[in-house]
Amino acid sequence: MNRWIIASDIHGSAYYCSQLMQRFEEENADRLILLGDILYHGPRNDLPKGYAPKEVIAMINPLKDKICCVRGNCDAEVDQMVLDFPITDEYHILDFDGIKIYITHGHHKNIDCLPDDDSIDVLLYGHTHIPMKKQKEGIWCLNPGSVSIPKEQSEHGYMTLSEDRFEWKSLDGKVYDSLVL
Repeated sequence: MNRWIIASDIHGSAYYCSQLMQRFEEENADRLILLGDILYHGPRNDLPKGYAPKEVIAMINPLKDKICCVRGNCDAEVDQMVLDFPITDEYHILDFDGIKIYITHGHHKNIDCLPDDDSIDVLLYGHTHIPMKKQKEGIWCLNPGSVSIPKEQSEHGYMTLSEDRFEWKSLDGKVYDSLVL
């Protein structure tokens, strides 16, 4: 069975990235979808717990063949020099067992500025650090929240996708929301 882990906004936290890597292994995921803001915390965020971008690089580079990543607003060209998988694309359109998914960071395309493609079933993005599940104009707009700097009392978390089910999970693996398409 095909299984994806979807995560966003690691912001250089080795502490929380190591928990995400543990979840990736324990969930026996086939693919890791990263929605940007991998290494740098940005000028508006405090340093996350365990801020150590070089350690994050060492954790995620071995998964290079399983990662699909988009560029976040805190990601820079220099980051591509140390990461072994592409991070410079604004978006990707992926197919998951017939579900057409548009992945992006969310600072350009989001629930308030949908992609111009009527065939998309799901818009996946991060950026806000707030988990979300809303439908607009026939497109499910989903946000996994943030791995390292969650906002509005949300969990440090990620999402999984298997079959036609999205699940929002805290970094201890507990499901706190879900959606079946």
